[in-house]
Amino acid sequence: MYSVGIIGATGAVGTEMLRVLETRNFPVSELHLFASDRSVGKNLSFHGSTVSVEPLWASSFDDLDLALFSAGSDISKQWRSAVERSECTMIDNSSAFRMESGVPLVIPEINAEDLRSRSRVIAVPNCSTIIMLMAVAPLRTLGKIRRIVVSTYQAVSGAGAKAMQELESQAREYLRGEPLGQSVFPHPIAFNLFCHNANVNEAGYNGEEWKMIHETKKILHDEDLAVTATCVRVPVFRAHSESINVEFVGARPSLEEVHNALCSFDGVNVVDDRATNHFPMPNEASGQFDVLVGHVRNDVSNPHAIELFASGDQLLKGAALDAVQIAESLVEQRLLLPKREAKLAA
Repeated sequence: MYSVGIIGATGAVGTEMLRVLETRNFPVSELHLFASDRSVGKNLSFHGSTVSVEPLWASSFDDLDLALFSAGSDISKQWRSAVERSECTMIDNSSAFRMESGVPLVIPEINAEDLRSRSRVIAVPNCSTIIMLMAVAPLRTLGKIRRIVVSTYQAVSGAGAKAMQELESQAREYLRGEPLGQSVFPHPIAFNLFCHNANVNEAGYNGEEWKMIHETKKILHDEDLAVTATCVRVPVFRAHSESINVEFVGARPSLEEVHNALCSFDGVNVVDDRATNHFPMPNEASGQFDVLVGHVRNDVSNPHAIELFASGDQLLKGAALDAVQIAESLVEQRLLLPKREAKLAA
């Protein structure tokens, strides 16, 4: 049994972490919830009990075995040294450490073996990267992949609860013919879409696109893999969708082989009904642990490539679920020993 803390417990991802820990019956002996000062004292439910949100101190990690962080990069960087000094394990949902050498960047279905480095800091990849690779990774058994071209359709919940509120309020204002109130996004989001609101770099890629490119190479341990991405924010409340083109080095696999590989991969649910034009949709992916993958077809412009479409709940598999699965994998691989047991063993 493990003493677990959630940092950012009242946020969009933090509340999902709490729910996933409960749903999957992670072996929690003690649960501590931390958030900003304005949330201290708020009560949340866990397995029928009430847990109060606490202020966070350096000493908070002394009795924790596991700290699930979802409070932003600055908070993760601020408390990293305290976590490591206390011999606690950090699973971080921010971008703070993803590309740092020695920090595992993990999707458990794909590269759980990277946890064997026994790093005290483990990073959860970007939500769009996770959803894409859940669709792409099964295909690596069918041949070497040369290139991935992806376009994303990203829900506003990826920007937090306030962004979801902004979409709802703007939709009401638009339908009433009123000016659109705007505070979270740089452009109106209701009945509109725009380049993802991350900063654009000198190469012309926004931050989300750049993350997908480089995180993919790290997770798959393939620096030669060509990846390019276009990331777009769309007026959907929850669950990201992605159009993915996968090019193989040699002849592409048959569609039957692709379907079989996807169907046998944990965490993927194939939704591919051509007769009814029923393929992955964000409203069906919302609230689901699995990533929906379908609209599988040969790329008629390239004899080496296939096309896929995927939808996944970025608050779950794209964030909270992946973090809890990392914790589960640490337990399964016996890489996480409760401090109390470690002291007894010593």
